[in-house]
Amino acid sequence: MKRPVLSDEHTMFREAFRRFVAAEIVPFHEEWEETTGIVPREVWAKAGAQGFLGVDVPEEYGGGGVDDYWYSVIRTEELMAVGATGVGFNIHTDMAVPYITKYGTEEQKEKWLPGLADGSLIGSIAMTEPNVGSNVAGIETTAVRDGDFYRVNGQKTFISNGINCDVAITAVKTDPAAGHKGVSLLVMEAAMEGFEKGRKLEKIGLRAQDTAELYFKDVMVPAENLIGQEGMGFIYLMKRLAQERLTIAVIAMAACQTMLKMTIDYCQQRKAFGRPIGSFQNSRFKLAEMKTEIEIGQVFVDQCVLAHNKEELTADEAAMAKWWTTELQLKVATQCVQLHGGYGFMKEYPIARAYMDARGQTIYGGTTEIMKELIGKGMGF
Repeated sequence: MKRPVLSDEHTMFREAFRRFVAAEIVPFHEEWEETTGIVPREVWAKAGAQGFLGVDVPEEYGGGGVDDYWYSVIRTEELMAVGATGVGFNIHTDMAVPYITKYGTEEQKEKWLPGLADGSLIGSIAMTEPNVGSNVAGIETTAVRDGDFYRVNGQKTFISNGINCDVAITAVKTDPAAGHKGVSLLVMEAAMEGFEKGRKLEKIGLRAQDTAELYFKDVMVPAENLIGQEGMGFIYLMKRLAQERLTIAVIAMAACQTMLKMTIDYCQQRKAFGRPIGSFQNSRFKLAEMKTEIEIGQVFVDQCVLAHNKEELTADEAAMAKWWTTELQLKVATQCVQLHGGYGFMKEYPIARAYMDARGQTIYGGTTEIMKELIGKGMGF
């Protein structure tokens, strides 16, 4: 089934980004995974210099001025095609930057957007806490008004881009007694006194993507770092989470496509009992099942992208896309490893790394169970 026809500009962007990935990421990604566990900051600067990080940032702030989510899709697909799961561009461009472009003041845009667009600043979003998972309304990090500042105390965990980040869009409680109405968003700057980056967390997958703990001890944050209005943080988060979940779904489908391709290639080359293993009925059936489900998932995700570009994507649809595609990613990863046999269990094979990288997809951005809960509530239950 044909996917939506993209423009010549989209094609040129894909080709340019593919060349960038081949030159600046592919030769080094394994080293980042196995040795350093982080993508060097200079990679971000190089990506920003070529316009890959600020496509949707308004031109007056150094961006491309094109508010078109297909560019994010293309960037994701090209990274997944080579297994470059450690490069956290999506967290920066799709999850952190939009809070400033959509809700920031003119002063905030002038201060941070140029650096976020050119890669000299790296963004993250800090919601999750050690004692609070999917219940954003229950966060414990506090921001107490103190004159022209907020005094921030608390901690965050599982923060992607946490080590590299210069700015973190941070969920805080400005009114602890008000539940979700007491949640606000502050831009925390890594250079602030009392802002401490903890250990880089060791994960079973996505090993080149830095994930960290963040600690705030009496951090004095200027009041002008407040995103939007005080007490509106929960609303802003809920509005932006649809795009975050769509991004995760796009990652899932791109990963599925890549895993299927590598498995088809393997099944054509690997022989058992004198013939390619793909010629056995069980192998053909498994490949046929995966191809069918991937096609179905891709059509739905593409439709969600089209709706999102029109600002018509609903929270329910984003939740559906997130849970179904990430569960499919796990299923495809498992079946592809099985078809690889013993080699699928060897870390040196890309399918083994893809299997490990897939596991977090059903957890972050809201677990599968939370997605189903949201959909159920949307049905009136």
